Amino acid sequence: MARPSDETASSDIETQLYAKRQKIYPREVHGLFAWLRTAAVLALLGLFYIVPWLRWDGRQAVLFDLPGRKFYLFGLTIWPQDFIYLSALLIIAAMSLFFFTALAGRLWCGYACPQTVWTEVFLWIERKIEGSRSQQMKRDKAPLNASKFAVKATKHAVWIVFSLWTGFTFVGFFTPILELGAKLLTFSTGPWETFWVLFYGFATYGNAGWLREQVCIYMCPYARFQSAMVDSNTLVISYDTARGEPRGPRRRGLDPSEKGLGHCIDCSICVQVCPTGIDIRDGLQYQCIGCAACIDGCDDVMQKMNYPKGLIRYTTQNALAGGETKILRPRVIIYAAILLVALSAVFYGLLTRDPIGLDVIRDRNALYRETSDGWIENVYTLKILNMEEIPRVFDVDIAGIEDARLVEDEDGVVVGGGEVVSYVVRVQVDPDEMSRQSTDFEFSVKARDDDSRVAVESARFVGPRWMGES
Repeated sequence: MARPSDETASSDIETQLYAKRQKIYPREVHGLFAWLRTAAVLALLGLFYIVPWLRWDGRQAVLFDLPGRKFYLFGLTIWPQDFIYLSALLIIAAMSLFFFTALAGRLWCGYACPQTVWTEVFLWIERKIEGSRSQQMKRDKAPLNASKFAVKATKHAVWIVFSLWTGFTFVGFFTPILELGAKLLTFSTGPWETFWVLFYGFATYGNAGWLREQVCIYMCPYARFQSAMVDSNTLVISYDTARGEPRGPRRRGLDPSEKGLGHCIDCSICVQVCPTGIDIRDGLQYQCIGCAACIDGCDDVMQKMNYPKGLIRYTTQNALAGGETKILRPRVIIYAAILLVALSAVFYGLLTRDPIGLDVIRDRNALYRETSDGWIENVYTLKILNMEEIPRVFDVDIAGIEDARLVEDEDGVVVGGGEVVSYVVRVQVDPDEMSRQSTDFEFSVKARDDDSRVAVESARFVGPRWMGES
């Protein structure tokens, strides 16, 4: 056998690595899982597009105020001091992904991933404007004419408008959406607001309109490492080879055993409805996003052929091999336990967190001062944080230094809801009462109308060096 030349081998490799993308035309499908997917799309997009417009106590209900360094979630205000909760939420998200993947495969990809959700919307728009799968394929093969250009231009115009609205809504979570809308109408948005509206709009248009399955197959890392979380007891979309093979066409009502055939009629519906263009009959593949469109399509064909449904179904590799499926297994239990503990810790922390914060900053310009009556004075700046939505008046006190006196410019500190107030105070100590150069003590702030609203922070009082000498 002749050995291929280096040029031929190089050409073969290049063809395999850089094969031109073939556009996929997913066929519209109806059924239980299609209904579930539509419900998920409507629920998630409804949250995304409606939540920024909700109001709560005269402000936007959900707002990530980056300049103000605080996040508003309805009646809850998250401050930089609450960063630990963000870390906990990331852990919860990771554990949720592990748990649901170990339990039932790529549920996230098939029903809740933003790429899937927005692609479903773009496909719906495409079908409404261009027609069914066969009509789209026929139009794309036809030469460009006025009718084809008008249809394509209309589709892309709707895509672009929808994408820009998506970008506007996204920025509306970070800039008050009513304020952002007024700026857009007067063309007075800032450079960063303009950039992110256009960037997110472009990303939506490109990913959901053009790249589609390429994001899932080549760009998303989850497709690559999901196999580490799936085992023979994981519920995955599978083709029942024992029941379906050998496959072949036949007329409706024919008993497949008469021709020595399985239940698969080789209609390729499962391939036509797949948004990534794979053939599930070839086995579980990393390109499968778990949308279950092939299940709905195959069940519809089985019903028409008067065959039992479930030739393609959610099942486990153990079940297909005739074994026993163990849903509750160590990895699922461990993931569930970690998820439960993390969720409980976050809820407990949010419910019991102290809504009053206090930071003490000692004046660095001078270690101490001597007053006109000979007392030693230190100056401090108190940062009083009121995490609640109602304004409060706080009284400041000190403890830990005998006979020290607290000098304030005002009688009490007024801190508005969700505000931080800097308050300068002076602590004075009689040098005859000091036994050492520095002394630790505590500041406390207490709300006048609620004794339970108290914050305590330690500080240090510094005097002359000779105070520590015997």
